[in-house]
Amino acid sequence: MELYQLRSLIVVAETGNFTRASAQLNITQPALSQQIINLEKELDHKLLHRLGRRAVLTDAGRIFLERARRILLEADNAVKEVRDQSSAESLITVGAIPSVAPYIIPALIAQARLDYPQLQIHAREDFRADLVQAVLEGSLDLAVVATPVRAPALAVESLMREPLLLAVGVNHRFAQSRRIKAADLASETFVMLGSSSSLTEQVRQFCGDHQFQPRIGYRCAQLATVKSLVTLGVGIAILPRIARSSKDDGNLVYLHLEDTKPERELVIIRHLQSYQSRGVSQFLTMLRAGAVLPTR
Repeated sequence: MELYQLRSLIVVAETGNFTRASAQLNITQPALSQQIINLEKELDHKLLHRLGRRAVLTDAGRIFLERARRILLEADNAVKEVRDQSSAESLITVGAIPSVAPYIIPALIAQARLDYPQLQIHAREDFRADLVQAVLEGSLDLAVVATPVRAPALAVESLMREPLLLAVGVNHRFAQSRRIKAADLASETFVMLGSSSSLTEQVRQFCGDHQFQPRIGYRCAQLATVKSLVTLGVGIAILPRIARSSKDDGNLVYLHLEDTKPERELVIIRHLQSYQSRGVSQFLTMLRAGAVLPTR
């Protein structure tokens, strides 16, 4: 049994298709099929059902897949540990959700150049579910996401709690008010991130807790676009404090609601069985210090 066979099985299982898997692995489809056949012969069990163009795991395949992921994780841990001891440079891969990444990742990279010049940081901005899966699979060393996180295989460390603020344009009727309640938002048009965003999920939950559904007029891929549309006065938004910037002055007004104080918790997630390299420790030191977390 070879590690490349395990990787091939994992990619086929994730893509559900031999053609896509072979392209991702950069090998021919016949070569990929032969790898799986050889693995099945060695295990004396069928691992995949070939259903036309689809590849679906058998019961044995589902059981073996989890073991394969553990084996590859341990192999990757061994490589990282050896490189950690023998190399002056350290490479780590980190992730963050879209409502966090623009505000901390560039600052952390800049700080690392000063404090840890040998540390190389590769970053990924993605939605919480995808980042959780990437940490579980070992393609990310760690990620910063919003709660809740439900994955027993992950270590979840609280990073900070931050308020969620009402953001309106300077000409909005709320801009000069200091007595806004949650119920006052029911008739407003909301500008939000996409439905996969954990922030959007939390805003929906907040509105539901106050007995109304948000009227969503605009969906955006980035918070910068949300803020631009709110500046134009086409709607309102509920944004994390971390998104507030001095550049917003004169364009956006941030308000606290009178009758409630919505907030979110940001956490650091890591695989419980993943080797913590020197680079990961250095990154965590910077992150925990809080120097890159805006408090304005």
